[in-house]
Amino acid sequence: MNKPFAITLDPGSSLANHTGSWRTERPVYVDRLPPCNNQCPAGEDIQGWLFHAESGNYEAAWRHLTTHNPFPAIMGRVCYHTCEGACNRGKLDAAVGINSVERFLGDEAIKQKWQFDRPAAESGKHVLVIGAGPSGMSAAYHLRRLGHQVTVVEAGPLVGGMMRYGIPKYRLPREVLDAEMQRIVNMGVRVVLDTKIENVLDTMKEGSYDAAFLAVGAHIGKRTAISDGEGPRVFDAISVLRGLENGEKIPLGRRIAVYGGGNTAIDVARTVRRLGAEPIIIYRRTQDKMPAHAFEIEEALQEGVTIKCLSTIKQTDPKGIVIEKVQADSRGSLHPTGEYETLEVDSVVLALGQNVDLGALKGVPDIELNDGVVKVDANMMTGHAGLFAGGDMVPTDRNVTVAVGHGKKAARNIDAWLRGTTYAAPEKHQIATFERLNTWYYSDAPKTVRPMLDVIRRQSTFDEVQGGLDETNALFEARRCLSCGNCFECDNCYGVCPDNAVIKLGPGKRFQFNYDYCKGCGLCVAECPCGAINMVPENI
Repeated sequence: MNKPFAITLDPGSSLANHTGSWRTERPVYVDRLPPCNNQCPAGEDIQGWLFHAESGNYEAAWRHLTTHNPFPAIMGRVCYHTCEGACNRGKLDAAVGINSVERFLGDEAIKQKWQFDRPAAESGKHVLVIGAGPSGMSAAYHLRRLGHQVTVVEAGPLVGGMMRYGIPKYRLPREVLDAEMQRIVNMGVRVVLDTKIENVLDTMKEGSYDAAFLAVGAHIGKRTAISDGEGPRVFDAISVLRGLENGEKIPLGRRIAVYGGGNTAIDVARTVRRLGAEPIIIYRRTQDKMPAHAFEIEEALQEGVTIKCLSTIKQTDPKGIVIEKVQADSRGSLHPTGEYETLEVDSVVLALGQNVDLGALKGVPDIELNDGVVKVDANMMTGHAGLFAGGDMVPTDRNVTVAVGHGKKAARNIDAWLRGTTYAAPEKHQIATFERLNTWYYSDAPKTVRPMLDVIRRQSTFDEVQGGLDETNALFEARRCLSCGNCFECDNCYGVCPDNAVIKLGPGKRFQFNYDYCKGCGLCVAECPCGAINMVPENI
């Protein structure tokens, strides 16, 4: 009996049929930009370091993370993690606890005493950084990694800037702040404390600096005329927070009115509450319009802080303050009502925003100021060649994450300028949207809830309010990542291909298509969990 014709063919001879020639479309492997990465103001490769974390290689995860942001233990506490708001997993069940895992990695690094590597080669260039806050120290770190000598000059007695003097200890323990600052110093960054620079150009000339980065924080509190010379003392919020941080005894009294609705107002109120005071926040709009973050407001209320909305302080009074009730119309405009009330308070703390001290730029030519900040170009350079600026000194959202991102961006542009080139940021991939994911392949995994300090202790101590993850739940949380838009070698395409057209290249090397076999059915695209395969017209 003769064998069927197909069996008599030699192995591999089906290639002669060139099944790939039947295609009108072909699959291609692509890399897409995860929405978390796209959202991060510090420019972290979040998905990249989560990949290492979910395999339990925490040091590799920490080192990958810190190529962009040197402060994971700090950021894991004070960043408002907008990345989680963009996380695709949030449309499936709940966003990945990116911030929680970042904090775990930062704390693990401090515990294990991991250090940054010194640069392999020195550039011979020396850069001046003014300000040892998040933006200045971020720039110093990245400049040092690039081989430049860096000197940071700080007007205060300690490094950290507004992270130390604007963020209370119950949110950011000082041992955590000090550890991550010292790690940068250990790279060879020189820090000069208690020194205020009066003129940046004179300082650059005296120190033979090749470039400078201006990163002075917004530490001058805005004032308003409410006092008639009688009644309670009036302070500004930043001075209060700085003084308390330095151990000063500030005569605030027991009953304290905090005027403002931002995070600084909340920080002051929660701080004095821990010192035994009775704070009341006065805010001109409704609570839902307060610029402070909702969770900060909720925690303040839990701790016994009173919030009085739709009210403005008209003046001080021998007994306290006189406030006027206001009304908001349908367009949100505020109107005085003529209804007044006297509140008995011992002091008033103004939390109405902060200004930047621009004294170091006095007399510097070609500097353009706009609304109290410095105008910079796309490369973060001011109008004066070699002078760069970032953080609170430039028009931007004022938070630690943005400041850290500015430091990195400025460092890359300073490095390019010193080398006589221009830094060009890599082109971004297309964003990986939820619609491109095949979520059937992902199992249900509820988000890990971090522990909170009980309210009684929060009212009387500066112990850290928000707890962290341990190794078990940090590993679980990292594994909740969907790896949006980037192949993680799940083997789905390899397993479902009906033509054996997918070739495995080995661990970490992903796959490739053998287009002689592929007939363009698109099954691999449909079954890729993370949306890392695309169909394109055959003639492309």
